[in-house]
Amino acid sequence: MGTKHERVQDKPIIGMQMYSLRDEAEIDFLGTLEKVAEIGYKAVELTGFFNVPAKELKNKLKILGLSAPSAHIPLNFYDMPNMLSEFSAQLEYAKEVGFDFIITPWAPLPEEPLMDDVKHLVDVFTKCGMKVKEMGMKYGFHNHEDEFKLIEGKTVLEHLMEQMPKELMTLELDLGWVHMAGYEPDLYIHKFKDRIKLIHAKDFTDGRKDIEVGRGKVGYDKLIRTADSAGIAYIFVEQEQFEVNSLESARVNFDYFRKLGYV
Repeated sequence: MGTKHERVQDKPIIGMQMYSLRDEAEIDFLGTLEKVAEIGYKAVELTGFFNVPAKELKNKLKILGLSAPSAHIPLNFYDMPNMLSEFSAQLEYAKEVGFDFIITPWAPLPEEPLMDDVKHLVDVFTKCGMKVKEMGMKYGFHNHEDEFKLIEGKTVLEHLMEQMPKELMTLELDLGWVHMAGYEPDLYIHKFKDRIKLIHAKDFTDGRKDIEVGRGKVGYDKLIRTADSAGIAYIFVEQEQFEVNSLESARVNFDYFRKLGYV
């Protein structure tokens, strides 16, 4: 259903992270996918399946002409004894739908992380990566700003990338959160470009308010071209706050990429 990890066209495919439309999806998930396709998006990244059977979801995506290369599947860090069994059960569904990438969207870190915290995450991610690989998919991690806290002079994210085998974990780099952590997103695209096929485009204005891509301070006019040159396969729009509503923001985001010549 996705790309089998490689870019299949000259430019990244612009997709919608469905968390951005969670208010609509909670009411009518399949109908919301229809609206995404009507706007013009060619790909979606799913967060939640809303009790839709895997076969039905797969067929709907095919009918709509939507690629779904990846899905966010959270780990239950608060129930470690059962975490892997719960994760494995969700992988059965994901395999039936046909995702290429399974992404852990978040991991807990203390206010002042230590190397033991990194080692714990490496242990968890390694087990998850092996499970996903066994099922013919690729495992990945999506960052927030906490992964840019320093331990022994390096960010948590750098430690994770150094300690995790490349074949067991890719990185879905969220450019907005890199910016909010005080780092230059383009530098991290280059630094980890051999580990990245998917990125999140999330823009911010003053404070912690996010906004449509290109209207904030992250600098997407430059970053999109950097991602393009780095061989990124998919760019997923993600937004959580809206001046009008989530669907209108989805249209505004799509128009931004259209003006740049990416859709």
